Amino acid sequence: MKKNKPNIQLAALCFFLLIFSSCFGVSVDIAFDQKGSGDVTLEYQISKALDALGKLDGNERWNTIPVGKADFERTIDRLPGMKLTSFSSKEDNKDLIIKAKMEFEDLNSLMSFMDASGLRSSFSGDARSGRIFFTLNEAGAKSDPALEKLIADISEAYSVKISMSFPNNGNLKITNSQGRVLADMPGSVINPSGKKVSCSLPLYGVLSAVEGINAEFQW
Repeated sequence: MKKNKPNIQLAALCFFLLIFSSCFGVSVDIAFDQKGSGDVTLEYQISKALDALGKLDGNERWNTIPVGKADFERTIDRLPGMKLTSFSSKEDNKDLIIKAKMEFEDLNSLMSFMDASGLRSSFSGDARSGRIFFTLNEAGAKSDPALEKLIADISEAYSVKISMSFPNNGNLKITNSQGRVLADMPGSVINPSGKKVSCSLPLYGVLSAVEGINAEFQW
């Protein structure tokens, strides 16, 4: 896969780092109240092989994935309305596992953390009635059987999990770039309605979605 420029911001990590590497899994849990304040818990798994690549002599510039508490603190300090409340890290035989929990004052603060550029997400409405839209992968990727097999082998054990809890009932749709609902992605589990909605998508399915893949939350 093509290497990317080393300026990926932590604020876009939650959903969009998966576009740049196929060696990790992401879990994001968001909850907010009727005032729009709440908390977001981010957990991600980084392949030790990927982390080691960034530590090789001359390769530090490619290690753009934050793995330390200081990385989160530097980013949160630049985002009004956000506060880091807990951080932990551990490792198993294969992965580094990073977990951070943050509080946000309002949904605009949350969106600034999730996607600082605003290019792959949108928010409209307020805490009582609104919509949040995330682009997980853009349409237009060309099919390459050899590359697809490589991605499938690497990303087999990883997934993208997103959940959101509302003050009232809400719903979640997983769609392609034309707005067609994707309800039958192999290996996916989607809870589409209720006070808490969620999805678990296989990372390979997200990376190989040539028609694009989006997550749309409404309440």
